Amino acid sequence: MMTNLFSTFDPSTNLFNLSLNWTSTFLGLLLIPLLFWLTPSRMNIIWNKLNMNLHNEFKTLLGTNSFNGTTFIFISIFIMMMFNNFMGLFPYIFTSTSHMTLTFTIALPMWFSFMLFGWINHTNHMFKHLVPQGTPMLLMSFMVLIETISNMIRPGTLAVRMAANMIAGHLLLTLLGNTGPSMAMSMISFLIIGQMMLLMLESAVAMIQAYVFSILSTLYSSEVY
Repeated sequence: MMTNLFSTFDPSTNLFNLSLNWTSTFLGLLLIPLLFWLTPSRMNIIWNKLNMNLHNEFKTLLGTNSFNGTTFIFISIFIMMMFNNFMGLFPYIFTSTSHMTLTFTIALPMWFSFMLFGWINHTNHMFKHLVPQGTPMLLMSFMVLIETISNMIRPGTLAVRMAANMIAGHLLLTLLGNTGPSMAMSMISFLIIGQMMLLMLESAVAMIQAYVFSILSTLYSSEVY
């Protein structure tokens, strides 16, 4: 019996004290057919097109001073997040990206490495970011404090944004689904239509949130050069 509405998102399936829910992170690989790796099919062409579009966009955001191959880090993050978000839409599959355990674990080391690289190699450039251009002299100390706080909460906002957006839609689907048994037969059709529309919305959110996470990570990294 569900004692708490949010307990539907708890990783509670265990085998030999090992949480099986987190194995959903790797289930996306099962969706890729074997021929994807062997022959250039339509799926392969679409996939390469997506990778190239993401590469060009991330390269533009990173600028000309970035290291070669940097974009593939953020493309990998986008693909991982997107697969995990989509896997959570299937019944009885644990949504790993709805938990801060995963999102914060990715966001914090990434942000920390950006900051470490920037402050060690481009110290003056990092100090410039603390005082926006055109700030009056009287407000400079105040702006440094605000910019420092906003910089430090970035990994938290990245993690919370992804987890909150994923859990909100799933929670709404769960709430509507639980009302089904107690509804009149005349209203069941409206419930099904509503659930289908919510699933379409969640499919869009799954892709958008993966894109937002990777784009913001790219923007944070571009500030350290």
